[in-house]
Amino acid sequence: MPASRNVSSDPGATPVAFGAAVQEPAVERPRGASVVIPVLNEEHHLRDAVQRVLDQDYAGPLEVVLALGPSKDRTDRIAADIAATDPRVRLVANPSGRTPAGLNAAIAVTQYDLVVRIDGHALIPRDYLAVAEAELAATGADNVGGVMAAEGVSDFQKAVARAMTTKLGVGAATFHVGGEAGPTLTVYLGAFRAAALARVGGYDETFQRAQDWEMNHRIRATGGQVWFTPRMRVTYRPRRSPKALAKQYFNYGRWRRVLARRYPETVSVRYLAAPAATLGVVGGSAMALASRWGPRWLAIGAIAPAGYTVLVVVGSVANAAGLPLKAKLWLPVVYATMHHSWGLGFLTSPPGLGRE
Repeated sequence: MPASRNVSSDPGATPVAFGAAVQEPAVERPRGASVVIPVLNEEHHLRDAVQRVLDQDYAGPLEVVLALGPSKDRTDRIAADIAATDPRVRLVANPSGRTPAGLNAAIAVTQYDLVVRIDGHALIPRDYLAVAEAELAATGADNVGGVMAAEGVSDFQKAVARAMTTKLGVGAATFHVGGEAGPTLTVYLGAFRAAALARVGGYDETFQRAQDWEMNHRIRATGGQVWFTPRMRVTYRPRRSPKALAKQYFNYGRWRRVLARRYPETVSVRYLAAPAATLGVVGGSAMALASRWGPRWLAIGAIAPAGYTVLVVVGSVANAAGLPLKAKLWLPVVYATMHHSWGLGFLTSPPGLGRE
C-alpha cells in the first residue's frame, strides 16, 4: 500500500514512496537498457515478445526482467525456458498478479539507466530501444513512448484495431491516433530514466488499471516531461470477442473515474464524452418507452439514441475504408461496445475503488 498519495508540483520535493522497488536513494547507473515485462497467462505471445527484445539493434548492454504472476497456463514454464537459454533474462515473482506490483518488483532488480516497460503480448520493432535512448537524450524528457499500433487478425479484431486508431473510438490521444512529436500527458508503455522512477516512487500499486496514466501525471507534477514520438511503434493485438472488449473498456472507465477523484484537475471533455453518451442513450430510451404518455415523450426520448446511432453509423462508414466486409459490419458494434462499456464503468465506479 502506498505510503502517501500526495504529489507536489515542486521538483525538489521529497519523493513519494509508492513501490518498494524505488524507495532507495537514486544513484548513477551504468548505460544500458533494462526491459521490464509483467506477465500473466501469456503462453501464446511471451516467447515472441521477449525475442523481439533480445534481437534489438541496440549498442549497449541489455537485460530483461519478467515479473511472473499466478498464470493458469504454460507461461511460467515458457519463461523458465527462455531464462535458461539466455543469461540476459531474469525472473521475479509477482504473487498478486497485479500489473503495477509486477512492474515495481521487476524495476527493483534492474541495473541500467534506461528502464523500458513492455507487455507480454507486445511486439516491438528492432530499433525500439535505440530510438527510446536517443529521444530521451535529445528531449531531456523523463519518459518517452510512441504509437500503440493496433493490428487485428480476425475480422472482429480488425474492426477493434480500426476503432482504436480513430478519434471516434478513443479521442485524440496521440499514442492511439498518431501525431507530431512533442510533450504529452501520457504514452503507451514507456521508456523511463531510472532516476525519474526513483523520484516519483514507481507505480502506485492500488491502480489495477490506468497505472501508466497515474504515474505519468506524477512525473509531470514533479517537474518532469513525458514525450510522444511517432518513431516508436508497438504492435498491439486487440481483444478477440465483444465480451472481452466490453470487460476491457468497462475497467478502463472504472479506473479513469478513480483518477478523476484523486486528480480532479485532469477531468476533460474527452473523458466525459462516453459517460454522457451512455446517460443520453439510456435516459432517452427510457423516456421513449414512456411514450404511452404522449408522442412528445417519444420524440424527445428518441433524440439522444437516434443521434448517437447516426453518429456511430456515419463514423463507421467514414472510418471503414480498406476493411473486409465482415469487419466493416462489426465496426459500429465495436464503437458502441467501447463507448458504453467505458461510460458504464465510469458511471458505476465504486467510491472506494483504488483506496485499498
